[in-house]
Amino acid sequence: MGLQFAAARAVSAVSTWGLKHVFHRPAANFPGKIALYADPRVIADLAPRLQKGSVCVVGTNGKTTVTNLLADALETAGQRVVCNRTGANLDSGVATALLHAREADWGVFECDELWLAKILPHLQANYVVLLNLFRDQLDRVGEIDRIQESIAGALATSPKTTLVFNADDPLCAAIAERVGNPTVAFGVDEDLHLPQNTVADAQMCQRCSAMLEYAYRQYGQLGSYCCPACGFARPSLDCAARDVHLGADGLSFAAHGPRGDAEIKAPFSGAYMVYNLLATWAAADLVSVPAEALQRAIDAFDPRNGRLQEFAVAGRRTLLNLAKNPTGFNQNIKIILQDERPKAVAFFVNDKEGDGRDVSWLWDIDFEELAGQSGLRVFAGGIRKNDVQVRLKYAGLDAALVDDAAGMFAQLDGLPADARAYVIANYTALPPVHAELGRLADGGQAAGAPLSPKPSEGLSGSGGVQAAEDDAAPLVIAHLFPDLLNLYGDGGNVKVLERRARERGISVEVRRVNHGEHVDLAGVDLVFLGGGPDREQRLASEDLMRMRDDLHAYVEDDGVLLAICGGFQILGHEWLLGEEVVKGLGLVDMTTERAPGGSGNRLIGNIALRSPLADQAVVGYENHAGRTHLGTGVEAFGDVASSTGHGNNDSDKRDGVRYKNVVGTYLHGPLLPKNPQVADALLIRALERRARRAGVPAPELAPLDDAVENAANEYVRNRLNAG
Repeated sequence: MGLQFAAARAVSAVSTWGLKHVFHRPAANFPGKIALYADPRVIADLAPRLQKGSVCVVGTNGKTTVTNLLADALETAGQRVVCNRTGANLDSGVATALLHAREADWGVFECDELWLAKILPHLQANYVVLLNLFRDQLDRVGEIDRIQESIAGALATSPKTTLVFNADDPLCAAIAERVGNPTVAFGVDEDLHLPQNTVADAQMCQRCSAMLEYAYRQYGQLGSYCCPACGFARPSLDCAARDVHLGADGLSFAAHGPRGDAEIKAPFSGAYMVYNLLATWAAADLVSVPAEALQRAIDAFDPRNGRLQEFAVAGRRTLLNLAKNPTGFNQNIKIILQDERPKAVAFFVNDKEGDGRDVSWLWDIDFEELAGQSGLRVFAGGIRKNDVQVRLKYAGLDAALVDDAAGMFAQLDGLPADARAYVIANYTALPPVHAELGRLADGGQAAGAPLSPKPSEGLSGSGGVQAAEDDAAPLVIAHLFPDLLNLYGDGGNVKVLERRARERGISVEVRRVNHGEHVDLAGVDLVFLGGGPDREQRLASEDLMRMRDDLHAYVEDDGVLLAICGGFQILGHEWLLGEEVVKGLGLVDMTTERAPGGSGNRLIGNIALRSPLADQAVVGYENHAGRTHLGTGVEAFGDVASSTGHGNNDSDKRDGVRYKNVVGTYLHGPLLPKNPQVADALLIRALERRARRAGVPAPELAPLDDAVENAANEYVRNRLNAG
């Protein structure tokens, strides 16, 4: 320690005083940030204040809850603790917590997964608790492989750190397998027999890229897995939960470990909370916290940060919780479904930098599970409320737009007094909703009006126009390899096509063609092909190359094909598979090459196009490293109409391709929900093919009420100044 450290402490103290006493703002990050400028080793300089050591908690979901519970348990056991309780989980937040603390026994720090590499080399923590890894903020963070590499690299800088990891998650187990650190594996050692969601984040072996097999799943990719090809499997559990009981008002399980057993009970519910509490128990046991102290901490746990926080608003019990990715939302929906009474549910979604700008992940949430619930009122709020409303519409849920939580409570007349309210918000939407619920719970009155009337029931056509169910052969949609290619919620395109056909009385058959399965394209009217992570896309490409002749015949016979991102790239002569340029299907005269500077040079952001398939601007989100170039005379899907957005490459301001009845594009979102005219253009062509195939007349598409879809489109157009 020297002048740099003294300067760091001085500027930290001044900034802390200014933030608290002049600007009246919390000093959770900034003091540490400027201290790190003055002394980049300030965390290492302050680490000796922690006499017994430190614990870092990382993972996609549950970090704040586990961090605070572990800190509470240590304090209950009489230990002095330093903790970044507010969730300021970058190196600046950890530095701030240490600067504000005096000498302590333990430090317990929540750490962002990508920032662990900046924290752990200096902190040299005794333990890193790795909770789980799920897709989250793909525009900012990238694919999960990058996160795994970053965490493994961080652990390599601190070889004495013990990794306490979720062995039920193959993504976490892969990290434990590749590092040389001591490890402790925890998991749930029995099948909880829970219904599964549509999307899981790890279908493939982390060692050899074969498809994993599961004895059972708990949720997402968590469960008991093995690879039939190379033997990669869930490790033996050092700490296990057994005899798990989940109820509407709480949970319990028996925790078994090398140092003894314990009975854990909590007034929370959900399988994800079993994992959070098991991870907390495993870490608490390692730092010598008695099980009784942990249970007292759980009993007294009163989160005031919006995570599983209860409010009473006008006498109505209200649960607020954070969810920031599909897995988080799906687990919250499971909690809501345990309540069989009438209820109100509001979803608040922002797209600020801390949330990720891309909201395509909404289509990986199984909102359909809420459809048909008796007495259910649904609301959509936040900056991207229009996108939430569209997603809920195609899940069979009529959601009213609201400006804030008060707007929801203003519309609950007629709902029984004992009916609960549930408010689920993503990262930056949570603080204002939390503050508003606090104000209402303190005696404020719910006021204000909804921003739009509640949509009419169902998706009936404009003016009541709706065809009767036809008697012709069904419209057949083949969704190719949804088990591998659904990185950006692109399966939502199939949901939109199916629903828009059915609401016109057109019978539809969706054939999900998973890896290794075959489909006869002669009996198909529309093919959808999405994109996926590198590992999954490589496996899917092997199936596609085997289908090349069938796909070529289908396209040349005017078969309708919608291809997104990686699915779009493979249509050409060459395309990008990871860092490799490889042979494509050659169905369209185009090629895709590596970006200058490698895969890190990605084209990312909201985008609007002028396309002949729609009268209004086509909006979406692009996120791709490949640079695609169309052959001479080949038409693009559309021309970039917004000041942001690139399209196929860095220069020509065109996106995608049109060839016969093929549409390829880089636009995620998914593409069709906010662009109903494009969806109908594809349906018209698919119905013409069905008519030829089945020998029946092609029906005219009755108009639908697209007010919700068009409002979502208009929001993005206005934001991009693209008329």
